[in-house]
Amino acid sequence: MKKVMLSAIAVMAFGMANAQDVKFGLKGGLNVSNFSGDTEGIDFKSRFGFNVGGFVEIKFSEKFALQPEVLYSTQGAKVDNFNLDVDGIGTVNADVAFNLTYINVPVMFKYFAAEKFSLEAGPQIGFLVSAETKTKVDGYGSSKVDIKDNFESIDFGLNLGAGYDFTENFSAGVRYNLGLANIAKTEEGDDSKVHNGVFSLSVGYKF
Repeated sequence: MKKVMLSAIAVMAFGMANAQDVKFGLKGGLNVSNFSGDTEGIDFKSRFGFNVGGFVEIKFSEKFALQPEVLYSTQGAKVDNFNLDVDGIGTVNADVAFNLTYINVPVMFKYFAAEKFSLEAGPQIGFLVSAETKTKVDGYGSSKVDIKDNFESIDFGLNLGAGYDFTENFSAGVRYNLGLANIAKTEEGDDSKVHNGVFSLSVGYKF
């Protein structure tokens, strides 16, 4: 995946030098995220978050473009009615949210199937900013615990999506990020893997 990212950066540099049109923009929207993989029987549910950041659309021709982005993204998952052992209380039902925050850097290759409609695909690298659990127990309040040390600092994934340009400036897009890297730190001999999965809806403005 690192080789893919380096190749994408090289293509981006080539594209900037040979672009017919370059536009900068801002974008933001809604995330619906979850965990997949070896979750040890835990029934993870999707949680809502958001993404916001900037992008550069480098258009080679009427049909092809390259779009690198930098996005602040809140992700994770949640567990409802989890049986939790609490010292001095016993077993209680708790709602636990896993709140992860990343700086994501996708590099999207865009194909304009129609004048305003595009299909996109490309690699993404994510840098973990923070990770915490928020546990809520009815009658006992809630608490937060920093769990950043339990997660890998870098994530890799593949994005697939589509976009539509309403005008020269305003656009909207839908995207799914398929996590390819194991985001959970494991002990030696533990081959279990956990992956991010994020469905995003966003709107953008090009300058």
